Amino acid sequence: MAKVEIYTWRLCPFCIRAKALLDRKGVDYLEYAIDGDRAARAAMAERSGGRTSLPEIFIDDHHIGGCDELHALDRAGELDPLLAS
Repeated sequence: MAKVEIYTWRLCPFCIRAKALLDRKGVDYLEYAIDGDRAARAAMAERSGGRTSLPEIFIDDHHIGGCDELHALDRAGELDPLLAS
C-alpha cells in the first residue's frame, strides 16, 4: 500500500470529504491536523508548491492536490493504482 499523507483542519468540509473517500477505500493515512498552526501551514505550502488551501494530499511523497483532485483521480480510475503502489 502507498504512503498517504493529508494536511487538514479538523472541521474543514473538504478535508472531511477527502478523508471519507480514503476511509471507504480502506486506506491508512497519516493526517497532519494543522488547525491554526502557521508554521505547519507554511511547511505544507512549501511542500505543495505554494498551495495553502486544505486539504493537501500526498501519495508516496507525490503531491496530488486537494479534495477535488482526489475525487477526480477516483472518477478517472487513476486513484486505486496510485494507492496500490
